[in-house]
Amino acid sequence: MLLALHLNIDWTQMLDMKPACERCDTPLAPHAHGAFICSFEDTFCADCADELDEVCPKCRGELVDRPARPKKASGAR
Repeated sequence: MLLALHLNIDWTQMLDMKPACERCDTPLAPHAHGAFICSFEDTFCADCADELDEVCPKCRGELVDRPARPKKASGAR
């Protein structure tokens, strides 16, 4: 039996997967790789994160790879 079948997922605690880069408006699909976020979930594309030296211009925190959300879970809330 799969462990995933027994998980009780609270969809309200998921990351806010913003649909576009906050700097250049490049689309960022929740299931795709290439998005970067800070601890406040400010979101940037890979090109902008690189230009910003992986530092969020809003909070000055570190920009890290945003995890990709499985397509199956993208619409669940």
